[in-house]
Amino acid sequence: MSKYIHELRDPIHNFIHYNSKEKRAIDSRPIQRLRYIHQLALTYLVYPGATHKRFEHSLGVMELASRVYDVVTDPNNILDDSIRDIVPKSAFEQQYWRQALRMAALFHDAGHLPFSHAVEKELLPDGWNHEKITAEIICSEEMIKIWNDLKIQTEDVVKLAVGKRHCKDCNFTDWEAILSEIIVGDALGVDRMDYLLRDSHHTGVAYGKFDHYRLIETIRILPKHYNDGSKEPALGIEDGGLHAVEAMLLARYFMYTQLYFHPVRRIYDIHLKEFLKKWLQDGIFPIEVENHLQMTDNEVFTGLFEAARDQNHLGHEYTERREYAERIVNRNHFRLLYDRNQEDISKNLEAPKAIFNELCKKFGKKNVRYDTYKQKQRGGDSDFPVYLNSNRKIVSSLSISNALLEIPIIAINSIYINLDCRSTATEWLNANRERIIKPSTEE
Repeated sequence: MSKYIHELRDPIHNFIHYNSKEKRAIDSRPIQRLRYIHQLALTYLVYPGATHKRFEHSLGVMELASRVYDVVTDPNNILDDSIRDIVPKSAFEQQYWRQALRMAALFHDAGHLPFSHAVEKELLPDGWNHEKITAEIICSEEMIKIWNDLKIQTEDVVKLAVGKRHCKDCNFTDWEAILSEIIVGDALGVDRMDYLLRDSHHTGVAYGKFDHYRLIETIRILPKHYNDGSKEPALGIEDGGLHAVEAMLLARYFMYTQLYFHPVRRIYDIHLKEFLKKWLQDGIFPIEVENHLQMTDNEVFTGLFEAARDQNHLGHEYTERREYAERIVNRNHFRLLYDRNQEDISKNLEAPKAIFNELCKKFGKKNVRYDTYKQKQRGGDSDFPVYLNSNRKIVSSLSISNALLEIPIIAINSIYINLDCRSTATEWLNANRERIIKPSTEE
């Protein structure tokens, strides 16, 4: 007799289990394609171990999602009477939603482009993102056959996989909103848990580790109170898990500052986008499901190496394409010249932009690159309900955790220069920096 329950080894979760019907979904083209999409784009050029793929991450999210589901649906873990009407009562319903959640978790990243987040924002048509492509894949003919075999509704998988933020035309029940939050929630979503643990493991950056076992065991569905007096069910925790959540959100901060926003990693993303704009037809990735499934990191790598070695084509566009490819293939990337610092910002909030503009005038736009990012105001991913066992009250996490209030907002303003200009540009910037950042209102 053939096996019905299967398992595979995973460096983060030890074992990941799935049944034979779920195996069909795992073996499908959209999920197998993720074996060829790097989780961290070109980060392996900086951290050599970062060669892990979206495939194992998606399996990890599926595993964690079902663990959280089992915890929050346990009758002993329902701590507020208002939640009892939300959680399905019948064994059939509970099993149905557990299955839908696992498949949504497995497919939540199916729409990612080659090299994941590195190239998405500027290389898709207006109104498109990887979540919209994910929804199209889930609704494809190939996948509908599998959902029918699993006896789950396609629409349910879509809603749970992309969440309310990216499925604005869908009507979510409170229960469906909670399940999607298990996957993609800002505070306690398992997508974040897995990528922090997995990226930390493969890069050797220890900052991403936290006690996810304790965290998951204390997750509860709780009513979240709003200023207008309304209540809405949300994922929260018992107070015994507060330190684990604090550790996760601090891990996120440190992973961003030490890994995701590493300046060399970021400039490789910039060079990759520059190459793809010249290499892709019309400068954008295809959004049709069949064409999307044919495009992986492998096809882009082939294009990169062909362009870097191509000495036969003449013309401005081919020359630019070869230049951008060579910067990656030959590791001839632009170098960091200036990074955001509090001293300059205190004198002029627009200091980085002013320096960039002056550098462009002096050395030419083709020799200078600017990278900027500012995190949304803190609170959104740190505000969740906490159940206090001592007095059975539910409070906001921000009212009892100084650590969450004090996690810094992540902001970067980095300026890079062509290596050929680096020495001259460094001397020039040192000599002119104070003049440039001096606010124009000063005499």
